[in-house]
Amino acid sequence: MAVTEGGKTAGVRLATIHEWSLITESDLHPPPLRLALFTSAFLLIAVTAGPANAGCEDPPAPGVNWSGCDKRGITLEGEDLRGATFSHTLLEGANFKDARLDGADFQLADLRGANLSEARLYKARFVGANLQDADLSGASIREGRFDRANLRNAVLNGARLDGASFYSASLARTQLAGAQLEEANFEEADLYRADLSGVVARSASFVGAILEDANLANADLQRAQFQKARLLGADLSNTDLTRVNLVGADLTNAKIDGAVLDNANWIDRRRCRPGSVGACR
Repeated sequence: MAVTEGGKTAGVRLATIHEWSLITESDLHPPPLRLALFTSAFLLIAVTAGPANAGCEDPPAPGVNWSGCDKRGITLEGEDLRGATFSHTLLEGANFKDARLDGADFQLADLRGANLSEARLYKARFVGANLQDADLSGASIREGRFDRANLRNAVLNGARLDGASFYSASLARTQLAGAQLEEANFEEADLYRADLSGVVARSASFVGAILEDANLANADLQRAQFQKARLLGADLSNTDLTRVNLVGADLTNAKIDGAVLDNANWIDRRRCRPGSVGACR
């Protein structure tokens, strides 16, 4: 049930138990005048201004609220959508290429196969969103939130993701080659067979992450945290692991040829000596 005022939908609330307790027996069978007064009073109690529905027909603009709308396949290339709300929105196959989306909220949105390449997404939120097969190559998503998001097979090559959070996110077979990941958080994330070759991920956290068969060759991982990470079969060839923490990590069959391990904390808590290359000495 809804009451429309100026094109916006107002919420409807039932009277509370306390409010109903104030109604006397005579109120249940009132004379006509009292009935009119009672009816007016009840409407004042029952009809209250509630949150307006998302403006699904509103044009694209900064701060637009398309929460829960169906915008599959929409083209928004180059649009200014800073601070927009897309939570729970259907955006499969949408085109956001080169759009301005700083501070936008995509929580639990469906962005499968969407194009967000070269978009500006500073502090954008993708918590729980489905970004499978999406293209975010070259996008600037510094301090973005991707916690528990699905990014399987997504492309983020060359993206700026400094300070971004991917806690418990699914990034299996995701392409992150050459991405900027300084101080990013990948704790408990699934990066099975992900391509992180050539990334700059200084001081990033991969604590408890799954990195089986992942490609981290030629990456800059100085001071990164890998405690209890699963790196079975991972390629760490020619990677800079200066001062990294690998305590408790599983490096079974991992490739570390040419990897720099200066002052690294090895899997058995040993401190690798300066000049260690390809092995902890």
